[in-house]
Amino acid sequence: MAVGLVLEGGGMRGLYTAGVLDAFLEAGIKVDGIVSVSAGALFGVNYVSGQKGRALRYNKRFIKDPNYMGLRSWLKTGNVVNKEMAYYRIPMELDIFDQDAFAQADIPFYVTVTNVETGQAEYLKIDDVFKQMEALRASSALPIASKIVNYQDRLYLDGGLSDSIPLTFAKSLGYEKLIVILTRPKGYRKKSSSGRLYKLLYRKYPNFVKTAIKRPEAYNLSLSQIEAAEETGEIFVIRPSQPLSIGRLEKNPDKFDEIYQIGTADGDNVSGSLKEYLDTI
Repeated sequence: MAVGLVLEGGGMRGLYTAGVLDAFLEAGIKVDGIVSVSAGALFGVNYVSGQKGRALRYNKRFIKDPNYMGLRSWLKTGNVVNKEMAYYRIPMELDIFDQDAFAQADIPFYVTVTNVETGQAEYLKIDDVFKQMEALRASSALPIASKIVNYQDRLYLDGGLSDSIPLTFAKSLGYEKLIVILTRPKGYRKKSSSGRLYKLLYRKYPNFVKTAIKRPEAYNLSLSQIEAAEETGEIFVIRPSQPLSIGRLEKNPDKFDEIYQIGTADGDNVSGSLKEYLDTI
């Protein structure tokens, strides 16, 4: 029975997801395919490569480096998260990502991106993390805090704007069982906003502006649909057992430990019921 996994984004809240996925590795929980968004993509690749603890390790090691993430990088490059260091030097030189293990796992891995010109979500299959690093960067390129990413002659920003929780796409791939890892506690709903900054900074891309402004409404609808599917036992949802007190671009390494540990504990706590769900026909 094919099992799909959906990973929400959320910036450094994604360390919760990293903790849950490391608990999966410990419990021997395997899936047949993954659809991810933003930080869910960046941290989710380590689950496929089997690199337990890597997401927490490199973030704690480099977060105080001004060349990694922050105002200096934003002013110098236009990206709060530094492209060269975060996406190239760290995974390729400083804390090496295991591309060979990722490939050998043979688990289809999709990242969600938002096409800036159409405003629509697209889902890019990652076969080689190193060769397709710009696709992962596009999925996590926060508007305003990042430059638009040009990947294969298309313009992209954060996939969470157009499809924050890509459950529908995961269903379209034919998985009979679906696990969804969220980074907000049960009952959370996003507040609407005027979108003034989007209208100002992205006025050349009206379709993108419409999508960005409607994001809270679309996100809340997705949560309602997920809760309904969870009630019927159609899907298995893992969400934080408590609010995650961490900023999207948090720089306190103690917070990283805290959020990661909540994730590992929640993952451990649901492993038994998750295995029961996966074993039912």
